[in-house]
Amino acid sequence: MPSGLMALLDDVAAIAKLAASSIDDVAGATGKASAKAAGVVIDDAAVTPRYVTGLSPARELPVIAKIARGSLKNKLLFILPGAMALSAFAPWALTPLLMIGGSYLCFEAAEKVAESFLPHHDAGGEAQQFSDPAELEEASVNGAIRTDFILSAEIMAIALGTLSGEPLLDQAIALLAVAIVITAGVYGVVGLIVKMDDIGLKMASAGSGARRAIGRGLVHAMPRILAVMGPVGTAAMLWVGGGILVHGMEHFHITALPHAIHAIAESAGRAAPFAQGAVEWIVSAGASAILGLAVGAVIVVAVIGIGRLRGKSAH
Repeated sequence: MPSGLMALLDDVAAIAKLAASSIDDVAGATGKASAKAAGVVIDDAAVTPRYVTGLSPARELPVIAKIARGSLKNKLLFILPGAMALSAFAPWALTPLLMIGGSYLCFEAAEKVAESFLPHHDAGGEAQQFSDPAELEEASVNGAIRTDFILSAEIMAIALGTLSGEPLLDQAIALLAVAIVITAGVYGVVGLIVKMDDIGLKMASAGSGARRAIGRGLVHAMPRILAVMGPVGTAAMLWVGGGILVHGMEHFHITALPHAIHAIAESAGRAAPFAQGAVEWIVSAGASAILGLAVGAVIVVAVIGIGRLRGKSAH
């Protein structure tokens, strides 16, 4: 019983399988993958804009371009060869690796939630740490690429899961197509989001009254939208990570929790027959996010405990 996101990614994987069936069909299948990857675009689009916060507006698009290049490098130089080696020599390891990556996403998201509610280090210290804009930019790019690596690995692994039995060359071509489409889609949307206020300023400076009004609306709305993107990105990581863990439990026949989530979602859907499918999806995704938060919180506590023990041993 995959969550809504997992079902969407399974669709992406099915498109990858279609691409593998005939090299001549790769271009057409890639076009379909762009549409089916909309959920992934939303997740990355929610996470990535926070990495350009605090940077000069003139550096926003160059930084996003750096992140996009790093993302493509992740996929082509590391994830794709790793996926091919996994497919050839250890296909049994696919699900455990997915669950490890999902747990990491839950940890990152839970850490951000904890920082929002618990006392933590002074924000001024972090600003002083990156007093040089070039250092801040480099740190932002590196952080975004690390997060992207996990998301990209999850997507590629899910796509690979439906390509078993296909020739390795066909698998590689299909995964290459999916990698390019997802990277272009995600960072194209991110670039549009972070520059929307500049677009609004240009619209507000000339043209008809309606054009100027729309431009002013964009300028006023974008700070609020960007402020919301951080929490949305955190929720997305919990949703993704929790959904991967639920999917992995099913794979290993640990079905009590997945069945409970499925039953609760079905009951909620029956209570709202006018929007049954949407309600079931929302409840299922929400339950996956709650699971992700719980798992992430356990890992955060463990990491803090290990850090304190190491600190004591160092003294």
